[in-house]
Amino acid sequence: MGTDTTISVEDFTAEAVAFLDANAEKRPPARDFTWGEGSDEVALFDEKDRATEAAEAEEAKAWRRKRFDAGLGWITGPLTYGGRELSAAHERAYNAIEAGYVTPGMGVFTISLGMVAPTILAHGTEEVRDLYLRDLYRGDLVGCQLFSEPGSGSDLASISTKAVRDGDEWILSGQKVWTSAAHLSQIGEIICRTDPTLPKHRGMTAFVVDMSAPGVTIRPLKQMTGGSSFNEVFFDEVRVHDSHRLGDVNGGWTVALTTLMNERASIGGGGTGGGAGLTTPGRIHAMLEHFGLEDDKVARDEVTRIYTNFVVAKWNNQRALDKIKAGGLPGPELSTAKLALTNNLKAYSEWAASVLGPRITADSGEWGTFAFSRMLCGVPGMRVAGGTDEVMRNIVAEQVLGLPKGPGVDKNLPFADLEVGTRRAD
Repeated sequence: MGTDTTISVEDFTAEAVAFLDANAEKRPPARDFTWGEGSDEVALFDEKDRATEAAEAEEAKAWRRKRFDAGLGWITGPLTYGGRELSAAHERAYNAIEAGYVTPGMGVFTISLGMVAPTILAHGTEEVRDLYLRDLYRGDLVGCQLFSEPGSGSDLASISTKAVRDGDEWILSGQKVWTSAAHLSQIGEIICRTDPTLPKHRGMTAFVVDMSAPGVTIRPLKQMTGGSSFNEVFFDEVRVHDSHRLGDVNGGWTVALTTLMNERASIGGGGTGGGAGLTTPGRIHAMLEHFGLEDDKVARDEVTRIYTNFVVAKWNNQRALDKIKAGGLPGPELSTAKLALTNNLKAYSEWAASVLGPRITADSGEWGTFAFSRMLCGVPGMRVAGGTDEVMRNIVAEQVLGLPKGPGVDKNLPFADLEVGTRRAD
């Protein structure tokens, strides 16, 4: 793997093209969208049966290994853990080039690399970084996020899964829920209650847990969309060595914030669904034309506003992501990104429902109609993912607009600190 951190974007581009030409087929030129042709799938969550999901995960892992071994697996990462220490511009260049080739989908790594790995880099011991970072980015390991609980709702700090110290180990007991990719993961980032006598935000600790350890049980959850992409996970006296603690004892809130901010960056940036494929001008016009609304000024005005909002949100998200990749810390602007995405998806799904009418609820077999029901059912999940819309509005109001803060739930804790850590499906 190359380690020349001074390589120009132009030379790096040539390197990337040579790698991709040798290892992947070029994607055929995109055809103009034609209503009624190809798949009409528009679900926000990519839900497959578990056998198919596992097979696709293996293909994704093989591709990540090939990329990593060629020096293209962690372009902006530290040399110590197999990265190239190149700029965000180098990474954008590679992503743009790879988009022109047929490669496996990387959805299995959304949480693993978008949330868990950055948290380990920021808060893990040297032992944990050495053990996991290279393997996570190489695709040898997948990580999941174990935050939500059946009784904690939108308040992450109310978790009850406990960790009790026993010498150099911790004993974990409790239940987590809505955990994406738990069944495909080898490790998980978990937040536990370690001191119930402290204010709830001060008595939590984070760990990296082995998902195959004795006492870990993973069960699928059926969703109203028809899939089972989430899981509930049980911990029955699972032992974790203290070296696998993330951050300080009872300092889990700080660790959780790191994960949540990276999660919102991933969701807001489109890593967990988005409007790019749904709101292309060609598809919008074809839908309007097919249902006889191409001259309907109200329908055209509504969808034009939605399309514009998606584009503006994309530009704003890129600015925030570039700041992070340049070494800056995730900030409240990621809450605006996440909120914008869910607002846009909600507006689009409601617009589609108004155009389709009863066709969206009754499966008549007509192309491009009932398929939208899965999107409509998936949007509420996106509005909870990474922090509820209501909490995002509080963050934007207080931390971006500077409006007065509400009263804290815990004594001496500002309201904004409490609200950053809301939960959803992990």
